Amino acid sequence: MSGKRPIAFVLAASNHGTMIVNRHDYQMTDETHGYGVGFQILNTSCFDPDEISFATAILTLRRNHHGDGVVGIDCGANIGVHTLEWSKHMHDWGSVQAFEAQERVYYALAGNIAINNCLNASAYYAAVGSECGQIKIPVADSLIPASFGSLEIKPSAQNEFIGQNLDYSDAAMQTVELRSLDAFEWPRVDFIKIDVEGMETDVLAGAEQTILRCKPIMMIEIIKTDRPKVEQFLKDKQYTVYPMGINILAVHEKDPVNTHLVLNGGMLSLNF
Repeated sequence: MSGKRPIAFVLAASNHGTMIVNRHDYQMTDETHGYGVGFQILNTSCFDPDEISFATAILTLRRNHHGDGVVGIDCGANIGVHTLEWSKHMHDWGSVQAFEAQERVYYALAGNIAINNCLNASAYYAAVGSECGQIKIPVADSLIPASFGSLEIKPSAQNEFIGQNLDYSDAAMQTVELRSLDAFEWPRVDFIKIDVEGMETDVLAGAEQTILRCKPIMMIEIIKTDRPKVEQFLKDKQYTVYPMGINILAVHEKDPVNTHLVLNGGMLSLNF
């Protein structure tokens, strides 16, 4: 019999279905409060339900206005909560393309897609950026508590402490594939979620032709990125930008979904 081995990943019966979750996926802010995808799921059975509901409503509106065949792209999918919910929501009428750069987190993403029979979802072990090639990323220890979804690929003086120290030295980092969304040349893209911990401008640069061609709606996290630069990029492409908490929502000015959006006191909602 082999020796004792600590367990990081466990199965959780969440509101999103049975999910592979790292029980160490947390960064505590005090004795009782913390954050992390795993932290939310293991303590509340769900992850960001309002954001999930908003995203699935956007996908429905794209179907209503543009027909079946809706395509959603999840950049920075983590263990796949958005991916699973979009996939189940769009059964028979849409598909999901999900990207995750951290190897162990990607394994959980792929496993969650399989165990929930999300047959209209595909997972890519890759970072998303401005070009195709390779990129080196730090490797978090799955057995040490941390908010793994908060890991930043690029080192800077402002890198967030995720709960464990990360080694950005060349020898310690792992080489992973780097893909641009334009390289896929999808004929249709309806919705892109970009949550890539500071690489949002890179993702947009590598998706410029896709954005011009398909005019997708985009939900972009802006807490670690150059917000004015992102907003100017979008406005140059004739997009209307709406505040959405730690995200912004970008909708092309000719997209009829604009007529369903209501901004009241800084809060964005959908009106069907």
